[in-house]
Amino acid sequence: MLRSLAAGSILLPGIVSQLLADAGAVDPLATKSPHFPGKAKRVIFLYMSGGISHMDTFDPKPKLAEMGGKSPAARPGARYLQPFWDFQRGGKCGTEVSDLFPHLRDCMDDVCLIRSMRGDHQDHFQATLGIHTGSVSFARPSLGSWVSYGLGTENQNMPSFVVLAPQLPYAGSQVWSSDFLPGAHNGTRVLAGREPIPDLNRRSLTPDIQEAELGLLAQFNRQHQQLHPTDPALAARIKSFETAFGMQMVMPEVLDLSKETDATLDLYGLERGSAKGFGWQCLVARRLVERGVRFVELIDSGSNNNWDSHSDMHAHAPLAKNVDRPIAGLLRDLKSRGLLEDTLVVFTTEFGRTPTTDGPLGRSHHNSAYSSWLAGAGVRGGMVHGKTDEFGAKVIEDEVHVHDFHATILHLLGLNHEKLTFRHAGRDFRLTDVSGNVVKAILT
Repeated sequence: MLRSLAAGSILLPGIVSQLLADAGAVDPLATKSPHFPGKAKRVIFLYMSGGISHMDTFDPKPKLAEMGGKSPAARPGARYLQPFWDFQRGGKCGTEVSDLFPHLRDCMDDVCLIRSMRGDHQDHFQATLGIHTGSVSFARPSLGSWVSYGLGTENQNMPSFVVLAPQLPYAGSQVWSSDFLPGAHNGTRVLAGREPIPDLNRRSLTPDIQEAELGLLAQFNRQHQQLHPTDPALAARIKSFETAFGMQMVMPEVLDLSKETDATLDLYGLERGSAKGFGWQCLVARRLVERGVRFVELIDSGSNNNWDSHSDMHAHAPLAKNVDRPIAGLLRDLKSRGLLEDTLVVFTTEFGRTPTTDGPLGRSHHNSAYSSWLAGAGVRGGMVHGKTDEFGAKVIEDEVHVHDFHATILHLLGLNHEKLTFRHAGRDFRLTDVSGNVVKAILT
């Protein structure tokens, strides 16, 4: 009897398709056409949690080094803190990057470095929400969810938005939440280990038993649908069953790195059999985008800490070592496979650090100026955009607000940030609120 409930389908995809058809619902993850042809088809979003010091990494400040230990004229009680690492030119373009990122420095011909970022808040929680959702005050859908909503997925057996986050960042799972967008656009968190996604492993004894169980569940869903025909969350829940079933088939293969060559593993600085560190995250991200995942976010929180270096900037050194080689390896690997042509790689943090001390050798939060970078599809590599003052305290040329940053990422995907809207609570919402301009100077 149970088996007959699944009649007309081999397994769950057929059941779900029928349920959605009966509901008259549109598949929320169906592939959608962009507003205009975009250079990028997918995004890998590298997020460094805690606030990287721009003047110690991507924005050289000789004047700050000269003034180290001295007090600003306007703040007699403060003290300038000199950068702790030297800067060298990288690539043919000669972009200066500090010795914290020697491997990434060699890739700067493919990178557009933005030295003029500005956010709206200097507290971790709010700034983390800002760089992910565009709002520092209210819960809003994340960038990845907006991209999923705008473009759908290229692989119906996989989520359109995957998050590789060994540890929760500030603001927790809200940074990958779909909020008021349909639930199918919520980010799916994947962890290293025996069960990368909670409850994904098959619990049924055999495939036949699972099919029967899913058939019974489908029958209950039909009954619920008849009682609540206008439930807006129903299609998302039904779709989540199909995606979960597809992931049971596909995700174990994605996470199985045993067939990767020694040369590839070495490129990411990853030991064979290891599922630890940012190298694992970067290699899995490449395998996910190869299989059609639209948006992959990698969150680095450090093994025991994050980039929030209040007392001693030397804490940046092990954190940079953990991500430098893997990120450079990711860029090289994508490029060698032809994937960088239509994959946008984004590197950012929630804010920068102050030029003055906060603790003996540390820096405080600083949202008025910091650095981020883009590489890949549609981006002019080998260039620097924007400029801060001689201390890195404020932007003095070509400011890029977080809304501009988001508008540019959407533009590269073929999405007009002013037209990518969703009706909620009586008004149309968008990622960039009521502002934001595409940074055209960095586009090819």
